[in-house]
Parts: sequence; C-alpha cells; structure tokens
Amino acid sequence: MDLTPEDALRINVLLAGPVEAIRIDESRMTIHALSGKGEAKIQLNPNCRDESYLRRVRETLSSHVLGSPGGYPVFLKRWTRMGQARDEILESLLKLGEPEAVVAVVNASGITDELARRAWWASQTAENARCMLRQEAVVRGAMGPVLAEFLVEFLPFEEEACNQIASISLVLQQGLIDAAERTRLWEKARHKNAYFVGFLQALPDELPEQKAANPAWASSCERLAGLLEDGNPFAIQLCRLLSPAGQSYLASVETVLKKPANQDVMVELMHALDSHAASLSLGEYKLGDIDDIVRLAAALMAGEAATDAGMMQSLQRLLQVHPESARHVHAMLVLALLGEAVLNPVFSKTDAIGTVMRKKLKPVTEPIHEQITILGNP
Repeated sequence: MDLTPEDALRINVLLAGPVEAIRIDESRMTIHALSGKGEAKIQLNPNCRDESYLRRVRETLSSHVLGSPGGYPVFLKRWTRMGQARDEILESLLKLGEPEAVVAVVNASGITDELARRAWWASQTAENARCMLRQEAVVRGAMGPVLAEFLVEFLPFEEEACNQIASISLVLQQGLIDAAERTRLWEKARHKNAYFVGFLQALPDELPEQKAANPAWASSCERLAGLLEDGNPFAIQLCRLLSPAGQSYLASVETVLKKPANQDVMVELMHALDSHAASLSLGEYKLGDIDDIVRLAAALMAGEAATDAGMMQSLQRLLQVHPESARHVHAMLVLALLGEAVLNPVFSKTDAIGTVMRKKLKPVTEPIHEQITILGNP
C-alpha cells in the first residue's frame, strides 16, 4: 500500500528543498524537517495502521535520500554504535527520520560541529549528548557547551551510576562549563560519590578541593630533582602523589572507597586509578588478586619481576637516589598495578550492591586504604 497522494506530494516537495535533518513524531504522526530557513512540519494522514504507514514513510525517505527503494532496512543492519558509519553518508543518515540512524551519526568519528547541531535537533537524549562530547570537533565547537549544559541539567534524573560518571567526566572537559558550575557539581558529589569518580577521571590534578602536601613532598622533590629533569616516570609519579594535587586525588579515592554505591562505581574507580598511573607503563603486570599485587610491587622494587629493562632501570635509579622513599614507592606501585581485574574475584560471585557489596569487597579495599595511608604520611 502506497502513501496517500496528499502525503506523498508534501513529502516530495519537502525533500526537493535543502533539508538538513528529519525527525518523526510517531505519537502525533507528524514529520518535522530542519533547513536553513527554519523548521517545517507535515501532518500525516495514514490509510492503514500507523506502524505500517510509518514504515512506508521511512522507505520513501530512504528511497529519495539514499537512492535505494526499500533500502532503509538494509542500511539499518549496517549502522552500528561503534563509530563505523562512513563520513560521506552522515548527512544523509540524518534525513531518514530514524533515531537509530542518528545514533550512528553521533558515534561516528567524522562528526562535525554542524552535524552535531543537526543530530541534536533530531534526537535529544543524554546518551547522544555523551557520544558527541567524546569527539574533539564537537567539544571545541559551538555545540560543546550546549550538550554539556543539557547533561548537567539531566544529572538528577540519571539513574545509572556509570552514566552519571561518564556525564561528569565529559562536561569537565576544558571550556564546557564554568568554575562556578564545576564547584556546584563537586558539592553535589558529597551526597552522590559516583560524581567524585567523574572528577577523578577528568581532573585528577585539578580537583576543586585541594589538600596539604605530604610533609615529605618538598624534600623528596629536591632529592629527585635530577631524575625529574631527566623525565624519570617513577620519580614524576611519586612527586605527583605527594603533592597537594596528589593528596587531594588520594583523599577523593578514599572517599569513594568508603561508600561505593554499586559495582559500576568500583569499576570506574579502578579505571581512574589505572589512567592516573598510565605513565608507568605497568599494564602487562596487571593481576586479579590484591595480595599478588602487593607481592609483585615488592618484587619489582627488588628487580625480580620486571621484563622491561628500561622500566627497571628507571625504578632502580629512583630507589638508589632516594632510598628513604621505599615505602612510598611500594604504595605507589600497588596503586599503579590496580585495575578492573582485581574486582573480578568478588563480582564474579555476587551482584550485591550497597552495604553487602562493600562488606564483600573489604579484602580488596582494605589493602588499598593501607597504601593511601602510607602515601599520606611522611
């Protein structure tokens, strides 16, 4: 069954103009179109069930836009949420009136600020906003602050901790929100500590609330001045952790560890710790047992476990120049060796959240607390 003559004519006239994007309001059976001149609207007049009629409408749009009658279902199968849509068809995908096509666009690596504007008009969801704020062109464009503002306003309604963390991390990118808004988000984190994880991922060295440096910071930096100048990654990371910024970072990690709401918070916290220590290049040494990690850290310091000669030389040089820092170095290495795998022995056996989860995690979190305490003392 074809479209009604009236609808077919109006859609063809619409598509003959410079259309930038199309969305369909299925509940009201209305087509909305965006162009440089503004917005246009077509009220549909179905001659069959709404679902069947909307399929015909989208096939008509696909035939005109993609040049393939009935091509819509074929293209739908090829769209993914992994950024694989070809750059040359992104504009076309926004004219199909299909939300999943918009998802393909917002995930595409070739998205531009202009395409982001059109995609946002077509489908305003928190997930689409997050996807676009992962693209540098959008973050630096006019749409960056617009999407960030939406995510901040939507945060109270975001139920999943992983989405809360992602939103916080993304809106904290430079230039998207002002200092006052950043401070407000930090204050809200006191009541919803998943927000802290977003800060740890996005601003590990620039947290709004700064602590005093470790008393050993100044003397350690002085002793390690030569290594710092040479770019020794272990010396740099040690001084980073002992600094005011590092102590603030560790205090925030401690805050999250005391009362994580669910498994997502712990997983994202491990990702934050992993990223914070990325410069040490210890990825190949990641283990799934916290006790093994503590022992591995000691073995690395003793020169008994490293397979990377350059890494071993840098670590041993630090211990030779500043042997008094051995306890701090060991704690630093333990934290650097943490990753999501350390949670698997617990999470593979339970889906508990809240108090029960925290109790089951104690064998993992207590050794982490110990390392943070060590790094907080002279």
